[in-house]
Amino acid sequence: MKLCMIGTGYVGLVSGVCFSDLGNDVICVDKDLNKIENLKKGIIPIYEPGLNELALKNFKNKRLKFSINLKDSILKSDIIFICVGTPTKKNGKGADLGQIYSVANEISHSINKFKIIITKSTVPVTTGDEIEKILSKKIDKDKFSIVSNPEFLREGEAIRDFIYPDRVVIGANDKKSAKILKNLYSPLISKGAKFISTNRRAAELIKYASNAFLATKITFINEIANLCEKTGIDVEDISIGIGLDKRIGSRFLRAGPAYGGSCFPKDTKAIVTTADKFKTNLSVIKSVIKSNKLRSKLLLKKVNEILSNKIKNKKICFLGVTFKANTDDMRDSSSLEMIPFLSKKGAKIKYYDPTGFKKEFNKLKNVNFENSINEAVKEADLVILHTEWNDFKSINFKKLHPSKNLKIYDMRNIYSRSKIESQGFKYFGIGR
Repeated sequence: MKLCMIGTGYVGLVSGVCFSDLGNDVICVDKDLNKIENLKKGIIPIYEPGLNELALKNFKNKRLKFSINLKDSILKSDIIFICVGTPTKKNGKGADLGQIYSVANEISHSINKFKIIITKSTVPVTTGDEIEKILSKKIDKDKFSIVSNPEFLREGEAIRDFIYPDRVVIGANDKKSAKILKNLYSPLISKGAKFISTNRRAAELIKYASNAFLATKITFINEIANLCEKTGIDVEDISIGIGLDKRIGSRFLRAGPAYGGSCFPKDTKAIVTTADKFKTNLSVIKSVIKSNKLRSKLLLKKVNEILSNKIKNKKICFLGVTFKANTDDMRDSSSLEMIPFLSKKGAKIKYYDPTGFKKEFNKLKNVNFENSINEAVKEADLVILHTEWNDFKSINFKKLHPSKNLKIYDMRNIYSRSKIESQGFKYFGIGR
């Protein structure tokens, strides 16, 4: 099939590359000329394992193209995916759909025959209705169908998640589009993916409800970790014990920093705003948002206790600063709150992340990026394991650090307390 992906951010680029690998002809479109030219040269703007290789392969095979010409790309395609950003509004209430509606207006000028137009972006309930209204002003309704096809890609695992999805959700208000899209996804369905065909509004809500539930699981285990610390219990035992209950499941039950990234923070806020619009109180999700907001402050309080209330002039090393491993995404990472706070208190901070220097910390006093784990850890008073990169899992701190005064705050519980303490260092974990 001939596909057009509008937007070459995380969702659009990963989905476009993977669709081309399934044998489709895909054009990825973006307004950013520099970005498009770089993509043609094989320069991928995001860190995602395996994406570079897959993009290069399909670009060489001419199944994958990159363009800034939206009109031409739409005319050449049968299915149009809208994959632009839906960030939180500046006032913090709901999703900013400006890019979505702007794209819809542009599409309305470029349709010459029947097209399926799909919102791949995460959008609130009724967004598809609004897109339909925009297009209906200029195009006959028999020339298009608006469909919701939410993505469920985890950063760092996106290619695998695309190829082996738990489910494919299609929200279409007509049987013709649902049938075409079932055919598009047939290579994945044949591998075991569950195909869910529902109406458009239901598909929109499935995505938000999924993310809100996962955010709730993370927040729940973080609060249980707080209790574990007070009662002398290891939260890892609790996670295993409740996770083996098939009604609950083990995924997203790892205690740690506040949830972050491109989805959970904005999507929990957006579903609450949608509920308020329809005069429905989502009190549970509101509590999740509140608890998560307080998480970084609680962990900083712990840092202060570890350092005996003497942060000024302490040398603190952060291992990893992205919101999770296997991605360069800094959006809503708890490090964005922790590092500026510690810097303001007079700490001297070094950080190392496999994805390199972060501009977010560029203007902060006494905050420096190091090119190696060794340089970051050397001379530190406190090492904070912030992100669970594989690079950090087998560190021999005894070889890297001469002093036994080193303290290690393991925010991901990847280290063995007994092993760290056998090397003469003080160990602190989450919920331990």
